Amino acid sequence: MGNVLSNLQPKAVWEFFEQICQYPRPSKKEDKIANFLLNWAKERNFEVQKDSFGNFVIRKPATPGMENRKPVAIQGHIDMVCEKNADTVHDFENDPIQPYIDGDWVKAKGTTLGADNGIGIAMGMAILDSKDIPHPPIELLCTLDEETGLTGAINLSRDLLKAEILINLDSEEEGAFTIGCAGGMNTSGSFAYESDAVPSDSIAFTLAIKGLQGGHSGIEIHDGRANAIKLLNRLLFNLSNKVDIRISSLRAGNAHNAIPREAFALITLPKSQEAEYNQLLAEYDKIFKTEYLSKEPGITLLNESTELPERVITKNMQTRLLKSLYAMPHGVYRMSPDIKGLVQTSTNLAVVKTNENEIFVLTSQRSSLESEKQDIATMVRSAFELGGATVKHGEGYPAWPPNVNSPILQTAIEVYKSMYNKEPKVEAIHAGLECGLIGEKYPGMDMLSFGPNLKEVHTPGEKIQISSTERVFNLLINILKNIPVKS
Repeated sequence: MGNVLSNLQPKAVWEFFEQICQYPRPSKKEDKIANFLLNWAKERNFEVQKDSFGNFVIRKPATPGMENRKPVAIQGHIDMVCEKNADTVHDFENDPIQPYIDGDWVKAKGTTLGADNGIGIAMGMAILDSKDIPHPPIELLCTLDEETGLTGAINLSRDLLKAEILINLDSEEEGAFTIGCAGGMNTSGSFAYESDAVPSDSIAFTLAIKGLQGGHSGIEIHDGRANAIKLLNRLLFNLSNKVDIRISSLRAGNAHNAIPREAFALITLPKSQEAEYNQLLAEYDKIFKTEYLSKEPGITLLNESTELPERVITKNMQTRLLKSLYAMPHGVYRMSPDIKGLVQTSTNLAVVKTNENEIFVLTSQRSSLESEKQDIATMVRSAFELGGATVKHGEGYPAWPPNVNSPILQTAIEVYKSMYNKEPKVEAIHAGLECGLIGEKYPGMDMLSFGPNLKEVHTPGEKIQISSTERVFNLLINILKNIPVKS
């Protein structure tokens, strides 16, 4: 186990978080972290209960004098988005995350940190492990596979929780209480790989867009950040109108909820057109850097000579693919007319990967309104189908409707004001949270979400603020002390 974070405060939270970092936890492959948490609970004789999907709760009775308070569930997901820089060697299924301290922030070496949502789990563990923090009957709800479609919450058993109040610790802005979120769904397209032999007298290159910020598609989608897939496709489309490029493969992105930072294409072209090709690349390098001068200062267009591939896609398929991706919407579709600054509906062109028999494309749609979520998903579907792709929609998840009269919200506001002598922000967000699904399974559950400052989540730049983590943990402690008596 590492001890890089052991001197930070609150000590227990950071020690548990560093332990969590030692256990690989990609979405759908959470066995190692789940076993660690379950063994940890059993060593302390906590009650443990699992549902058929693999979600589980760890329970601890109330501390003396708090037995008559409403029972509370602290909730977080145990999987993480697995993103790394292209030059970082890291196996997310076997290697530990390597955290380090940079001033008032904790980051990871070349990968996502997994503070989303490892820090929430660590705070829950610290509460359960404490001997001197007053709390009502409490359970730590650990859900699986949040990052690839909230399937843990979708499959959550209706008899797993005993709590009347749920505190979700998966928010990323200190001083903000979240009481609602958008719903979402994924839409994917599969283009059957139609192959040609590589034309004679060809040379091959790996063409790449790198150095973009990326970001969380529910948090930064409105920020005007570049999408590496859209830029690379634009480049390939325009190149194909001037020189005889042939695409062998495309790859970009890893997660439906991350704006892609890098995109790569393996292409061929006639040796005789290399000079014209290089001139066009120089022109588009200048265009991209001009368009994103302030927003994406690290944008880089790379072109490296490589060995000829074994195959390329047919010209017909190439035209259909490039036009489909060119027409594919990405970004904000509509801002909320009622809440200033809130994205109401968006879509994210997230992943492209080339397999033996297909080029697969994954997108993700979000909206506060079910009708608009379906509308933007139909727009995406249409762009796929016009290119001849086979389309699938994911099951999706519902929005979490805000409840401004939530009792736990009122308690949290009073505690926050007493601690900091100012009003907290109360908001709905565009990012997806599991609260909407949990609320469907447990009607009447009083729910609230908050958390410490996290930046650049879903990217290798992910970082969590140390001082904010301490303040938010103290806020959680004081909210638990003030949970109302059972009615």
